[in-house]
Amino acid sequence: MVMNLNHKVLNIVVPLVTLTGLVFFLPPFLIYKFLCFVYRSKSIENVAGKVVLITGASSGIGEHLAYEYGRKGARLALAARREDRLRAVVDKARRLGSPDAIMILADVSKLEDCNRLVNSTVNHFGQLDHLVNNAGITQAGLFEDCNEFSYLKSIMDINFWGSVYCTKFAVPYLRKSKGKIVVISSSATWFSIPRLSFYNASKAAQTCFFETLRAEFGSDMGITIVSPGVVESEMTGTPQFQSQVGSDMMPCQSTEVCAKAIVDSACRGDMDLMEPSWIRVAFWLRVLCPQLLESITHSNSIKRPRTTSNKDN
Repeated sequence: MVMNLNHKVLNIVVPLVTLTGLVFFLPPFLIYKFLCFVYRSKSIENVAGKVVLITGASSGIGEHLAYEYGRKGARLALAARREDRLRAVVDKARRLGSPDAIMILADVSKLEDCNRLVNSTVNHFGQLDHLVNNAGITQAGLFEDCNEFSYLKSIMDINFWGSVYCTKFAVPYLRKSKGKIVVISSSATWFSIPRLSFYNASKAAQTCFFETLRAEFGSDMGITIVSPGVVESEMTGTPQFQSQVGSDMMPCQSTEVCAKAIVDSACRGDMDLMEPSWIRVAFWLRVLCPQLLESITHSNSIKRPRTTSNKDN
């Protein structure tokens, strides 16, 4: 009885106190955030000579992250499953300025592969400064039409567990170098796109996991969680995929621009990056007007064909 009364009081008091606090403290907090951004922009990390491990580096965002880090003079360990594509990325990264770049064939859904790719990186370079958890796959289709649960399981295995495995083995070296983890998540974590239920769930789990690690690691290492919108890639670039999920109605960002923003954000030491920045509007819609956002996504969903499509990044 007393417990219920306490909650009833808190239901009234907490919102009032929070709103009052926002009125008084939000303006100075925004000024503080702006000053922090200016400070970080002036003290941006120089990654020349540092060692960066990127998963899913054979195409898409991972490929162009390799080029961007390469231009800045970083030494690269690039991991993916497709040898021919990965070799071409390694060669180009070297031409763009990377003093040393190696390729490691690995499937991040396998624990032993993740252990091997981290060990191979450290054995070759002697250190690890940035881990970029980028590898990911998706499937477009309504949940009730999904029959291949083995493939749906692989979405979680690669998108979530792949980043967990790589991080587990990389942490001792990143702690030693005061390094950084860059997590390529998705705006789908809070903008629940129909027909991408398992992809959305895997990215939400990934985001929540690394937010928790940020609290656990404290100042030992930085964690930048990236939430891109629609970006040109093998995974999302086909007209069929775009038509199914409704991304053909949204402006698509070039992979090069997205990759540059990600590397700059990681070097500034940002906690989070929404790229392009205008997609932050959808985040606030989710927070302030969830019913409106749900009605928009639902109305868009019912107009789409009931077909499925798989794409590997």
